[in-house]
Amino acid sequence: MIATEKGTDTATTKKAIDRFIRRMPSLSTTVGKVLEICSRTDASPNELNKVISLDPVLTGQVLKLINSAYYSLVNKVTSLTRAITMLGMNTVKNMALSTAIIRSVSGAKKSQALPTQKFWAHSIGTGVCAKLIAKANGVPVMECEECFVAGLLHDLGKIPFGDEYIDVLHRAAGEQRPLIDAERELLGVDHQEIGLLIAKKWKLNEAMTSAIAFHHDVEAAPEEQRVRVAYVGLANIYANILDFGYGGDSFPDLEKAQAMLDITGLSWEMFSEIAESVDEEIQKAQIFLQI
Repeated sequence: MIATEKGTDTATTKKAIDRFIRRMPSLSTTVGKVLEICSRTDASPNELNKVISLDPVLTGQVLKLINSAYYSLVNKVTSLTRAITMLGMNTVKNMALSTAIIRSVSGAKKSQALPTQKFWAHSIGTGVCAKLIAKANGVPVMECEECFVAGLLHDLGKIPFGDEYIDVLHRAAGEQRPLIDAERELLGVDHQEIGLLIAKKWKLNEAMTSAIAFHHDVEAAPEEQRVRVAYVGLANIYANILDFGYGGDSFPDLEKAQAMLDITGLSWEMFSEIAESVDEEIQKAQIFLQI
């Protein structure tokens, strides 16, 4: 245990944070270049092709995706450049980032606290719900896809905690209170803080970084990102309540949920509207992520 209920000194907390961050692997050079190219407004599919073609695994994933049931094409696509053009650079970027992170994290030391399969099931459920909530609020398709990836990655900060996280999960469940409160008491740091450092290490964009760092404290997010972070925060609560996988937060703060609804201008009734689409979208997402 890193901290006591009476608090922890700054040096101890910093050492703990450094230890957590060291547990996270780095993203591959290829994914870094994909993100760099896709962040430019003048980038072309041919540039992306040159980078992806050097990575046989990623090349195979792109071609597998375009030829999957997700797109239901009549004729098989064998050209990488054509696949990138048809999918769109943003979709390729999201797929490369998401699958690379899942692959990297899955290869890290396993924790008994958060089983990998259940953790990613929760993450995918949150991503899908964030996308559907954004869609219900009239958000353009491309931005909805960004909300999906932000939701998928929102709990990255939990991964490095390791087996010491078991005490945190037990306290949150036993006292029926939000998980983040138990983290702060027992670890002296929460998964949003760790997630922010990971996002910076991996050079994720501002939208994804804000969702990872503020999905429990939306009002603290940068103003221009606040609504999108609220979509992810609401999606996380929805996924926890409906037990999509396991994120360890069975008793989320519903007062914060109301504040997020106020920020987005949505209502509780909206959740009943998206419920019909969730299962189908989760199946599509699993094809998209090829897991």
